[in-house]
Amino acid sequence: MDSEGIVLDGAKVFWQGLKPKLKAERWILGLSILLAVLAALAGIHVLAVIAFWLVLVAALLKRTGPSAAPVPAAAPTVMETQTDALMPVLNALDMPVLVIATDETVLFQNTAAEKVFGAIPPESYLSARVRSPGILDMVRETIATGKVNQIEHAERLPSDAVYVVRVAPADIGGEAPSGRIFLLTYRDISQTRRIDRMRSDFVANASHELRTPLASLRGFIETLQGPAKNDAKAQERFFGIMHEQATRMSRLVDDLLSLSRLELKSHIAPEDPVDLVPLLGHVRDSLQLLASDLDVTISLEVPAEPVVVRGDRDELIEVFENLVENACKYGQEGKKVEVRLTGGEGSQAEVSVTDHGPGIPAEHVPRITERFYRVNVEASRSKKGTGLGLAIVKHILTRHRARLLIHSEVGKGTVFTVRF
Repeated sequence: MDSEGIVLDGAKVFWQGLKPKLKAERWILGLSILLAVLAALAGIHVLAVIAFWLVLVAALLKRTGPSAAPVPAAAPTVMETQTDALMPVLNALDMPVLVIATDETVLFQNTAAEKVFGAIPPESYLSARVRSPGILDMVRETIATGKVNQIEHAERLPSDAVYVVRVAPADIGGEAPSGRIFLLTYRDISQTRRIDRMRSDFVANASHELRTPLASLRGFIETLQGPAKNDAKAQERFFGIMHEQATRMSRLVDDLLSLSRLELKSHIAPEDPVDLVPLLGHVRDSLQLLASDLDVTISLEVPAEPVVVRGDRDELIEVFENLVENACKYGQEGKKVEVRLTGGEGSQAEVSVTDHGPGIPAEHVPRITERFYRVNVEASRSKKGTGLGLAIVKHILTRHRARLLIHSEVGKGTVFTVRF
């Protein structure tokens, strides 16, 4: 092949190869080809033409490098595109949702899931975040078979919660494994379970605790209608006892309703700031009359600066009124109840209520926050207790994400500590 043929063929190949990338340089390329053809016709050696072309190619490549349009990034996969499109929809849902890949990694969690379970780093394995063997086995079965599954799952921390956990495949990119994702959803049924338990507990507790005062009232009424019909002294004494029994039933029903309301919202932590310093002062002042009647002194020790916690002021007042009132009643022999607040400035807040009474035997301490559990039944009833006070305290503190610590020594007294 002659020089002209070599040059023309080379120019053609060069043009076809660079044409898609060098559309903006067509006039330079055309001029270069014309010059190369003229050089060949003038008898210039083919090696010189080749060298000329190498210089030209290098110059053109350099020209198209920095100043050319940036190379576009690799196109996202179908899964990435569809997952990104799902994000706003999933974030709008009020139930926790996790998007899982076929290799059991978490691709995405919605806002509700992050709020309930905490943030999950991208591409984390599900087994590193979910500790329930039942949920993990269910997810693996669905990934393997493609069938929808669901189970009921209970969480104990930070508060009792019951979920219907469901996993289902979502084919967003055809049948290829890379185009398949799985949605793991948590439907909260805690409220339904609490209502069911509240109904059964209310019936059981109310029927048991109301039986005695109702039987007493019925007996006194029958006596007043019969043998004591014309006995003024007996009527006066019986009416006093009947009033006391009716008052006890009223307190019992009020405490049961209060406990039921607390159980319904125990999973919702209050967010209002509450300063414990003036709150404890209010509790002491409201119980001064009772303490004076029992010949008990209430001492209060609080820091000079505010001690603020997140909570519900009325519920916290109920907690500390209950603890201080119990200390006054059941620690009456010690003649003194000490209330002490520590914490503040970023440290953990603690409130301790100390009495110097007879104390609580060790075998009773773990159970005294149970409903209707009494260390001494007769002493509790004589002091107009319902057996529900510490159960209410426990439920309020659970809602506030706080703990109740009890330390008691027989003959020395008892310390109730609320730790936030």
